[in-house]
Amino acid sequence: MGHEDNQLWEDYRKEPSPELKERLVRRYLPLVRYVAGRMAVSPPPGLDFEDLLSFGAMGLLDAIERFDLDRGFCFQTFAVPRIRGAILDELRRYDWISRTGREKLQKLERTVERFARTQGNPDDETLMDALGMNEKAYKELLEIASRSYVVSLDEVLALEDGDVQREGILEDDAPSPLDRMEQKEEVDRVLAGLSELPERERLLISLYYYEGLTLKEIGGVLGVTESRASQLHGRALALLRARLASQ
Repeated sequence: MGHEDNQLWEDYRKEPSPELKERLVRRYLPLVRYVAGRMAVSPPPGLDFEDLLSFGAMGLLDAIERFDLDRGFCFQTFAVPRIRGAILDELRRYDWISRTGREKLQKLERTVERFARTQGNPDDETLMDALGMNEKAYKELLEIASRSYVVSLDEVLALEDGDVQREGILEDDAPSPLDRMEQKEEVDRVLAGLSELPERERLLISLYYYEGLTLKEIGGVLGVTESRASQLHGRALALLRARLASQ
């Protein structure tokens, strides 16, 4: 954090007045828009992007209340999982993936895992045939996969570079040596799974989770539409989940 941010937090710690809290909220509201904008989430019927921002703002308020400057964490690192978590918690209340969608998603997971165990990474044609779907239905399923797996990698991959982003790690109690060992094992499992993905899927995950590009920006890099980038994101995560399940 910059000097100005540090001073603001020091002032708030000495006197947590409503005025200083409002300044902190205004300072970090752009972070809410950033987090909501790069989540592969489509608001369910009855909600729009502004609703996602409202949900995220609640997570920001929670982060401001819980943040401890003495812990040495950057506030943005501390706040991101809480903002994301607040958005996802509210979306879950709306049951934004239908029961039919969940059943299809489970079928996709089982199918991809079966191929991962026996034949490697299946291509789109193979999956469509195995699922008994036409191209339109298959692409719609990948869109569901992209949205439903949105929480699966951000928290894990960030650990590789030492940035603490998992909400569970940022509780008041520091992680135990056993916790740290389990976290490293989890990172190693994910990286091993990533190494087995096709090159395009590895690139997409790198751009999204490491470089912080949005799906629209990734589409520009890959020369495809934002919708197609979302489908490829869903496919990449389905393949990765299958690889992790088969380890």
